Amino acid sequence: MKAVYCEKLGEPDDLVVREIEPPGAPAGDQIQVAIAARGMAFTDVLMVAGQYQVKPQLPFIVGGEGAGRITAVGADVTGLAIGDAVLVPAGCVEQVNVAAARATRLPEGVDLEAAASFRSNYATAYYAMQRARLQAGETLLVHGAAGGVGLAAVDIGKLYGATVIATAGSDEKLAVVKQMGADHLINYSHGFRDAVKDITGGRGADVIYDPVGGDVFDESMRCIAPFGRILIVGFTAGRPALAKTNHLLIKDAEVIGFTVGALQRNDPQWAKRNADILLGWLASGRIKPYISHRVALENAADALKLIIQRKVIGKVIVV
Repeated sequence: MKAVYCEKLGEPDDLVVREIEPPGAPAGDQIQVAIAARGMAFTDVLMVAGQYQVKPQLPFIVGGEGAGRITAVGADVTGLAIGDAVLVPAGCVEQVNVAAARATRLPEGVDLEAAASFRSNYATAYYAMQRARLQAGETLLVHGAAGGVGLAAVDIGKLYGATVIATAGSDEKLAVVKQMGADHLINYSHGFRDAVKDITGGRGADVIYDPVGGDVFDESMRCIAPFGRILIVGFTAGRPALAKTNHLLIKDAEVIGFTVGALQRNDPQWAKRNADILLGWLASGRIKPYISHRVALENAADALKLIIQRKVIGKVIVV
């Protein structure tokens, strides 16, 4: 079977597709899963480059979000059966044995590609809105709204009943963001502060969701509402911003940092509740992950290139 390895840190072109032996029979507490779809993210780009805070030991199989069906079950496993659709922490490999405790059974009718595309993005967006205490009727400004975590934030923000202002770098991307329900669209290639002020009658945004950082954070602080909250999601601009405490003081504003990984470590029950709620929303159609690109397993490097080139809207998956 095929697997895609990172054998040295660097660029997507450094990845290697290997033919490896399929896994044997699963251990007592394991299941065996045939992976049908894998969600790829900016995190995977950083891991391959050696720039992510978690650094797997080389060599490692690229990716960590897989959806597929169980093909074998260990003797001690209960609650899961052959044929069940599951989410597992597995990436660009055709078949894998994993601990049953690390698998999430998918509700009936959930598409495997949609399942592989939603978990990390929607977990991030949902936890962010909890941390920001977003309320119905508030204004949510989402930067990088066409990216994976951005588009998920638009979707979740509308579910909360917020008025969503979305920014992105092209009209093509904003057209998709509009499909996801954003109320106002801004092409931020020429800035966004004045447009946000105009839309909100001069008040500014109550909650700002910022996966970009850098200059975008700096400009966001000039259009945040009194008592506003700005969420630090990431730094796709390449540099963390420096929050000026005098701006926070004047606006009675908050800067909130968070990671889903820390939530899972520090409060696994909270993380589990969120995951169950999101799965229910996915099954009922209340959230709708968007997939812009599908690439074959042997071309997994192309998925990372698409992310680097900012061509992905929502999610790219490896099938």
